Amino acid sequence: MGTLTTAILAGLGDGAVYALIAVSFVIIFRATGVLNFAQPGLLILGTFFTSVLAVDQGLPFWVAVALAMLIVAVISMGVERAAIRPMIGRPVFSTALVTVGLFIMLLILAFRLFAARARTINDPWQLDQWCLVQGEARCSIVLYQHHAGKIVVVALVLAVLGLWLSRSRVGLAMRATSLDQEAALAQGINVGRMFSLSWAIGGALAALGGVLLAANGSVVQANDALFALVALPALILGGIDSLRGALVGGLVMGIVSALARTYQPVHAPWLGPNFENVAPYLVMILVLLIRPYGLFGTKEVQRV
Repeated sequence: MGTLTTAILAGLGDGAVYALIAVSFVIIFRATGVLNFAQPGLLILGTFFTSVLAVDQGLPFWVAVALAMLIVAVISMGVERAAIRPMIGRPVFSTALVTVGLFIMLLILAFRLFAARARTINDPWQLDQWCLVQGEARCSIVLYQHHAGKIVVVALVLAVLGLWLSRSRVGLAMRATSLDQEAALAQGINVGRMFSLSWAIGGALAALGGVLLAANGSVVQANDALFALVALPALILGGIDSLRGALVGGLVMGIVSALARTYQPVHAPWLGPNFENVAPYLVMILVLLIRPYGLFGTKEVQRV
């Protein structure tokens, strides 16, 4: 029981980060209708800038994180204005391919910036842990501080984002744009500005997700950008246009990965190493066979 509880707590911590990254995809998709495959590049840039500011410049960790999010938000806005805005009116598939090209460019930039060496981010948690339940010989339920920190940070960020989207005038304008761009234009909303803002928010959330992924006492390299793709099963499971689905999908995938990492090497070693990276995709496929639009995705009905 202690092993199961420890695995679930770890899964909730990782799942919170997956949910945050999935939300960054959803914010951009709902505003522009484009699945932004450049998010992993923005994620790793956020981690790099945090490392430079916190380690090289000696800034406090959370100040470095905030500045890194701001820098990546500006980069994301520039990318949208230069590469995505000219694609308005083109097929969605073409725009998606442009984001794939942007991901490759950002990843190459990350490799240049990292200069082929690993970095750290000076996170405040490292590998410190709490013993929640003490057994006879050892601690039976363990909670790593970085897992608890991830849950708290993601909960606060998503709560503030949700309140802002539902209460502020700009947030309501973003929601109106995501529902119907032509109607938003008719109401005097600057749709282009909403596009840029959605990319800025998506980039900032991706940057924060990258920092939280690295916040476990480990080192970071440029190819860690690929970890952002773990959020795709969460995104598709919950529904590609649903913020609530992104949250639920992220938590589910985090728990699935943690349980696979804990029990698969013991009970099913024949599945091979690193099966926890495959398990979320298997769950995603099983769910999509039953609900093609995901758990909370919007069904599209076409009349003939």
